Amino acid sequence: MAEQYFKRNIDKSLLEWSQSKPPDRKPLLLRGARQVGKSSAIRYLGHQFKYYIEINFEENKELYSYFDSSLSPQAICERIAIIYKIPIIPGETLLFLDEIQSCPPAISKLRYFYEKYAELHVVAAGSLLEFTIDEMPSLGVGRLRSFFMYPFAFDEFLRAMNHEALADEVKKSSPEKPLDNVIHGLLLDIFKTFLIIGGMPEVVSRYVQKNDLLSGEIVLSDLITVLKSDFAKYKNQTSFLLLNEVFDSVMHQTEGKFVYERAVPGTPAITARRALDILIMSGLVHPVTHTAANGIPLGAERNSKFRRIIPCDTGIFLQTLGLRSEILLAKEFTAVNRGSLAEIFVGLELTKAASYYKQNELFCWQRSANAGSSKGSAQIDFLIQKGYDIIPIEVKSGTQGSMQSLRLFMKEKNIKRGIRTSLENFGRSGDIDIYPLYAIGNVIDL
Repeated sequence: MAEQYFKRNIDKSLLEWSQSKPPDRKPLLLRGARQVGKSSAIRYLGHQFKYYIEINFEENKELYSYFDSSLSPQAICERIAIIYKIPIIPGETLLFLDEIQSCPPAISKLRYFYEKYAELHVVAAGSLLEFTIDEMPSLGVGRLRSFFMYPFAFDEFLRAMNHEALADEVKKSSPEKPLDNVIHGLLLDIFKTFLIIGGMPEVVSRYVQKNDLLSGEIVLSDLITVLKSDFAKYKNQTSFLLLNEVFDSVMHQTEGKFVYERAVPGTPAITARRALDILIMSGLVHPVTHTAANGIPLGAERNSKFRRIIPCDTGIFLQTLGLRSEILLAKEFTAVNRGSLAEIFVGLELTKAASYYKQNELFCWQRSANAGSSKGSAQIDFLIQKGYDIIPIEVKSGTQGSMQSLRLFMKEKNIKRGIRTSLENFGRSGDIDIYPLYAIGNVIDL
């Protein structure tokens, strides 16, 4: 039985890449955490070609020698075509090099495909690819293109559930054009389900096929085991046990600044920080970094000493902490916003909605109350940059709550418009635009 494929937002960008011409089209690296659907997306793209060849370097180690040699790209392809009994014809064949991190010479060889065989469509992907790239002296700047892929966003989940009309309606809605309240209520119910199962493709697929949250729980448990087993592959950077402890600590430290000393008591902060950096590189967690936000770019005034850390998926987060049942059974979502679940979701949606061409950075702003100062404490959950403007985003898990910090920040930084995201329908409160949590990705397209 053929693998069922649920269309992803990145499909459009992949198709545009395939339809572009050299020199604009370069060999493509599809990057992202393990199990987010990279290989499936490329196989789906392969249907646009007359011929498709997929080489998995973990399964076909005998092909290493072709790439670790002086063979030209054409000569390599001639041998591959003979072995696979599939023609490699520029414009008609898609060559997919999967698990390419297992064969670093193949990554290096990609630049020569651009220089000497640019007319051939070549795309590569792999698990833990970031670590291999980090150890390479050069990635061939200007000769390769990278796309970054993440788990399912909420709108992708809607479409997987055959709710295309709902997804389209959300995209068309805005503070000036709110949703019908009945439709809004329906979306809140689906949103709650999505929080519980998360966006990892295998879990989404199981839920769509069986409409059973329990089966998703089993898949999540297996997935967490697989992801943690990968920690053993980082042994050159740090220990398996340390990574495991820091990963679990992230799940318990999502409500504020990540404290290295709390992650692994008795371990030097610098050691814990190195382990956390590895988890960030792997795509399993994402940092939300403080910035002074006095101007753009936001990263110019970053303070990496203050970072919130969020996990890559709400399903993995809830499963790790054993909170899935609590969220499912709760009648009021506000009563179970454990571990800042709403903030985690918003951070992930903002990341997924950003451009595939670069890794999105998440920023926040926080001011602590100082003795003798008239300025009290305040915090903004997320800041995004749109053109020359900074847009502050305040996250509320319910339908009510003070916007004191948001208004204070806007006044202090002379910002004309802010965003509040909550369980409310689209709306507006003076200079504050209101977005439902499930539609926060819309702000990227403002």
